[in-house]
This record gives sequence, structure tokens and C-alpha cells, in this order.
Amino acid sequence: MAKLILLNKPFQVLSQFTTDDGKATLADFVSTRGVYPAGRLDFDSEGLLLLTDNGNLQHQIAHPDHKQAKTYLVQVDGDINEEAITHLRKGVILKDGKTLPAKCRKMSDVSVWPRTPPIRERQNQPTSWIELIIREGKNRQVRRMTAAVGFPTLRLIRTRIGDWSLEGLSPGESKTLTIHMPDSLPKKPARQRGKKQPQSRRPSKETTHSKHKTKRPQHKSAKMRQR
Repeated sequence: MAKLILLNKPFQVLSQFTTDDGKATLADFVSTRGVYPAGRLDFDSEGLLLLTDNGNLQHQIAHPDHKQAKTYLVQVDGDINEEAITHLRKGVILKDGKTLPAKCRKMSDVSVWPRTPPIRERQNQPTSWIELIIREGKNRQVRRMTAAVGFPTLRLIRTRIGDWSLEGLSPGESKTLTIHMPDSLPKKPARQRGKKQPQSRRPSKETTHSKHKTKRPQHKSAKMRQR
């Protein structure tokens, strides 16, 4: 059995439990001992962050070999066009290589909690939202991708990782799931030419859960309506 915490990480919170510079950390929102982040979410990004007390589950979630789909709502500077969206879907050339093909669509109606502080908006300059789904995790990848196609990111919210969703969690809130895990990850067999490699076992779906709220005052629950 493994413990998995789904946290809606607020804006300007470090994805770690300790710091020397006075910034907010996970310790301000997660009181459970012995859990660690499975992957990362930047200080200036918001949304779903997974934490677990099980090394095998952490590996299944965070390791690039497993290519967990990660879904983001992205507010960009300007009214993004179809050419830019097509470019994001096909892959964008960054300094550290071309991104893998992604799913991307423009969102006409997005309702999310207000951010504190709010984004900087320029007079007479529109903004727009996209939903972007990627299966890799280059450093600050989403921000670099939208900038590369001419629409810098203003706000970034991760809404889903694999089968786990942010739904129902306000900023700073979390819920705890119990996951059935195999005793150990299967060893990877030696690669043989012409033969497909067996896929590693995935953790089974959660069986129980409990929801926890941060001690800090929270905004109203997120409500994401998409058309």
C-alpha cells in the first residue's frame, strides 16, 4: 500500500519542504510526514502536485520513461492563433532539443480561481487560454514552448497528471489516496533486437481517500468549464 497526496499548489510556493530564503514551501500545506514530491512544479506555476511515501510509485509518476501525460491550462499574452497552436502540436525547437508532439486546443471559456497577485495585463492587449497536454518534462517547458511560438505564458495551472486530477481542490487544499502497489518494480530485461519490451506494471487505482485543507484562508473552489 502506498500513500499518494494530491495537492493544489498555490502560486509562489516552492515544491520542497525546506528553504533558507523565507519563501512558502510544501510544509505550509502538507503536514503528513515521510512524503516527497513525485516530479516538480515551478515556484511561479500553480496546480496539481503529487506527493508519495513510496519510491516505486514516485518512479512510476516522475521518471521520463513512463511518459505520464500532464495537462495544463495556460493563459498567454495575445490572442493565440491556429498557426501557433499547430506548431505546439507538432513540436517546438528549444535550446535543448525539439519537444515531442503534444495535444493543444484554444479554450473559449475558462473559469478559475483568482491569483494573488494577479497577472500583469497590458492596456489594449488581449490574453487567451489554451489547454496543452505533454508527455515530457523539460525545465520550464510549457513557458518556453509558448514563448517560442510568439505567445508568452502569463499564468500556468497544471490540472492533471495521468489519471489524477485537480478537480474539487482549491489552492492549498489536498486529498490523500491509498494506492495498491507491487512489492517492487519489475527489472528491465536486456534489449533484444526485433522484440518488443514488456511494459512495467502500473499501480492500481486508489481505494480510499481523505481530503485536507490548509490552515491558510483559501479562495473558492476552482470551477473549470470548457467548451
